[in-house]
Amino acid sequence: MEPCVHVCVPYDRLNQYLPLIKEKRLNLEIYFGSRRFDDITKADIIELKKILDYNPRLSIHSPFMDLSPAAIDLKIRDVTVQRFSDILSFAEILKASVVVFHSGYDKWKYDHRTDVWLEGSLETWGPLNKKAADMGVKIAIENIYEDEPENLRLLAEEMASENFGLCFDAGHFNLFSKITLTEWLDKTGRYIHELHLHDNDGTSDDHYAIGDGNIDFEAILSRLDGRNCVYTIEAHTVDNAKKSLKRLKIITDNIGKGAG
Repeated sequence: MEPCVHVCVPYDRLNQYLPLIKEKRLNLEIYFGSRRFDDITKADIIELKKILDYNPRLSIHSPFMDLSPAAIDLKIRDVTVQRFSDILSFAEILKASVVVFHSGYDKWKYDHRTDVWLEGSLETWGPLNKKAADMGVKIAIENIYEDEPENLRLLAEEMASENFGLCFDAGHFNLFSKITLTEWLDKTGRYIHELHLHDNDGTSDDHYAIGDGNIDFEAILSRLDGRNCVYTIEAHTVDNAKKSLKRLKIITDNIGKGAG
C-alpha cells in the first residue's frame, strides 16, 4: 500500500509557500496556531479550499497552546472544546481526513493521576468524536511529553471508536520515551491514524529532516507497514521538507521490496 504523505505547513505561512505547494502538488497538514486563530473566518477557509484547486489530500493540526482537554477548571475546558469544535468545522469545509490534537497530559501536572486526566478527557472527546465521525473526519491524539503510552492507550481503548485514534510523533518519542519503540508500538499500533515524521538527536525537539538525527525510521515504518495512516513530514524548513520527502520514499520503497 502506497503511503499517503502530507507536509505540515502553518496556516499563516501558506501564501508564502503556495507557489511551491502548487508546483509540487503537495498533500498538506495545515497547522492552525493559537495567536491569531480568532481572526480566521469561515469565509477564509472556503477561500482556501478554492485556492487549493489541485485537490490535495488534507489533514489538520489543531491549536494546542494553553488548551487542556481534560482541564479540572471547567471554564478552561469549555474554551478548549470551543476551539476544537471550530477546528472540526474547518476540517469539514476542507474535507480533511484527520485532525491531530494534543493530549494535554503531563504526569507532573496531574500528579501521576492518569485516572483524573482520563475522566476529563472522555467527557471532552466523546461529543467531539461524534461530531467528527458525522463529518467523516478522524481524530488522532498526539504523544508529547509521555515517557510511555499507557494514558494514550487507555484513552483510545475507552473511546472504543474506529474514528478515534492516535498520532505517533517520532521526534517526541525519541525525546521522552523510557521504553523501546517495539514496546510503544505494541501497545498503541492498532490505534494509530497518523505519523509525525521529523528527526532529532534525543536532546531537543529540532524537527530535523528524516535521517539527520538518530531516529530509526525504517523500524517505525516497517512495524506499521500496511496500516492505513497519514505520514506527515514535520520539517521546519523547505530544504528539510524536501530531504525528508526523498528519504521517506527511499525507506518506504525498500520496505515494499522487502515485503515483496
